[in-house]
Amino acid sequence: MVMKLGASIVICIWLLLAILSPITESSSSNDDSNPAVLDTDGNPIQSDAEYYVRPAITDVGGYLTLIDRFGNGSCPLYVGQPNVIVDNKISIKFTPFIEGETVIRENRDFKAVFQTLTTCVQSTQWKVGEVDQESGRRLIVAGYDEGIGGYFRIEKGNLGIYNFAWCPLDVCPNCRLNCSPVGAFIIDENRNRLLALDGNTLPVQFEKANDVSSI
Repeated sequence: MVMKLGASIVICIWLLLAILSPITESSSSNDDSNPAVLDTDGNPIQSDAEYYVRPAITDVGGYLTLIDRFGNGSCPLYVGQPNVIVDNKISIKFTPFIEGETVIRENRDFKAVFQTLTTCVQSTQWKVGEVDQESGRRLIVAGYDEGIGGYFRIEKGNLGIYNFAWCPLDVCPNCRLNCSPVGAFIIDENRNRLLALDGNTLPVQFEKANDVSSI
């Protein structure tokens, strides 16, 4: 009787472990070990804070901002860089795709939204826009997008320098994506730049915007 009882207890324990194992495995697979993206002070980028994005190479344009591509007040506005660093820089807020995440991590999807108002009655969220006819590159424009076009990620290169990329695998892990780093190219005689996919890579740094209010 004692032996049967002992055997029954062992079987019950084995069954319990078998049932719990998938749950434990699933829970651990959701743990995010990707390193946090750091700002210029060495602190993780927080989802409830705002940041200025500047080129890591000082002679490659100014802080990221909204660009009137054609200079006539037309919409949409484009994500880009002025030729020089100017005082009226615009902060950006990053929101992780993964629910409950409070920091921006390397190779994880997020939304990027400029914290400003514009004359264009539209969102200042980044999204993948049209293909530039001359360069053949997909441009980054301002506008609302809940789909895969509205999510970006940050990669870290061999030298520890960050760059943006478009490859929303968190949003759509089974999609066949034409992933690409985000770079920039000159668009006019003033040497303003537009951000775009399908070309070079723009190294960037993140500077926390202090004493700014969210819009």
